[in-house]
Amino acid sequence: MRSTVVLGFLGSTLDASKFGPSRWAKWRPTVGLTMHDDLRVDRLILLHGSQHQRLADYVTGDIADVSPETKVEPHILDFDDPWDFEEMYGKLLDFARAYPFDPEAEDYLIHITTGTHVAQICLFLLSEAHFLPGRLLQTQPRRGTIEAAGSWNIIDLDLSRYDSIATRFAADARESTNFLKSGIETRNAGFNAMIDEIEQVAIRSRAPLLLMGPTGAGKSQLARRIYELKRLKRQVKGPLVEVNCATLKGDGAMSALFGHRKGAFTGAAADRAGLLRTADTGVLFLDEIGELGLDEQAMILRAIEDKRFLPVGADKESASDFQLIAGTNRDLAACVTAGTFRDDLYARLNLWTFALPGLAERREDIAPNLDYELDRHAEREGERITFNKEARDRYLAFATGGQAKWPGNFRDLAASVTRMATFSPAGRINLDSVTTEIARLQRLWTGGAAPAADPLAGLLSPDQQDALDPFDRVQLAHVVTVCRASRTLSDAGRTLFAASLRQRSSTNDADRLRKYLARFGLSWGDITAAAG
Repeated sequence: MRSTVVLGFLGSTLDASKFGPSRWAKWRPTVGLTMHDDLRVDRLILLHGSQHQRLADYVTGDIADVSPETKVEPHILDFDDPWDFEEMYGKLLDFARAYPFDPEAEDYLIHITTGTHVAQICLFLLSEAHFLPGRLLQTQPRRGTIEAAGSWNIIDLDLSRYDSIATRFAADARESTNFLKSGIETRNAGFNAMIDEIEQVAIRSRAPLLLMGPTGAGKSQLARRIYELKRLKRQVKGPLVEVNCATLKGDGAMSALFGHRKGAFTGAAADRAGLLRTADTGVLFLDEIGELGLDEQAMILRAIEDKRFLPVGADKESASDFQLIAGTNRDLAACVTAGTFRDDLYARLNLWTFALPGLAERREDIAPNLDYELDRHAEREGERITFNKEARDRYLAFATGGQAKWPGNFRDLAASVTRMATFSPAGRINLDSVTTEIARLQRLWTGGAAPAADPLAGLLSPDQQDALDPFDRVQLAHVVTVCRASRTLSDAGRTLFAASLRQRSSTNDADRLRKYLARFGLSWGDITAAAG
């Protein structure tokens, strides 16, 4: 059976009493905790100062009377000032590190009822950090009685054991991740897992965050949501300062970022604080950080590490305590290799790196983002626009299919929804609006040139095309193109199966092609008729 060991301070006030029979009519925490039938104390580690030796001996004697099985193990800890937190914590930490605790064989309870408030706080902190490998033990007198034993309660610091607290934590985490996703019920498992990680890092760390991803993937919006989440958690009080580093060119970049002193250069008619100084106690978002020059990168690194930087033309440094979020659509590791990005800055940013997937990699999230963009349009314009069912199904079939490239990612989607909403008659986006928008997107994505004719148009309905896997679509389109360029079914078969023909002495290519087309409900006549 495992032994139960209690560690606690001798209470110089609460454990003191008159030296006589009347002491048993008083609650004394250290003696009382050994008087419970439902709490067996095999060993008591009693901490006290040298000046309280007589009281310690007296309490030890009383414990021997009421609980002979309890072995009292006194330890003298002297303090110059028992209310000095640094001294108290340091000496208790030294004790905890030196004491031969054996958690495999013994259960430890840390008695936090006695001692100064500072001592109680230190015992709690050391237990939470597992320097003291035990649970907290709290004792108190029973109200309205003169019972000497009092009552006891164990406080377990493993919060996962408390159902209501664990439920609240889980709900809070869900609320935070939902906040970061702007309330969008995203369905992409990889993206959701990444947002879960960002939520934990944003709340628990002030280290720089690096958001990587293609243009329009949502880096700026996510940076703003991270800032707003930290504001809600009261972790920052300053502003969010957003900087597109691609707009900072030449000599003006240093001045914009780090500020300047009056007269530092021609045109510097007054002091300028600079964007880093403005971000003090807040968040600085440097979008497209890969566009900064090497000199600016060096000063940014110093500002991150030392919270100090030198404005242009100044002989005295400025200070700013901000958290950095950096964004880029470049491969910074490749930039380091090419010599255009500092390896020490990259190493500093690379602690927390998150790669945001493009819209084409999150096609299952297009539907909820479509609703989100309609909500944003309603907020901006004060008018609620909706799809009719046929139009919505057609748009989503295109948007989630292989034809939709989404090079601009969520910016493309937002612009597309805005156009359809603007041209929608009577607040409803219909099939004609969707058909027009799909054609417009295809023109935009091909540089204004008309997209190549789809060989399957006229042969298969939109629903039939949407049911095809991209692999089958490409293969079937090529087969149809060859068929239309051939005089007969046999000619088309010989062209399509030329390699097979060379490897075999005889084959029926026409029959093989006929069976292939039949898989898709097509015949030679269907294809030639559509071509005509």
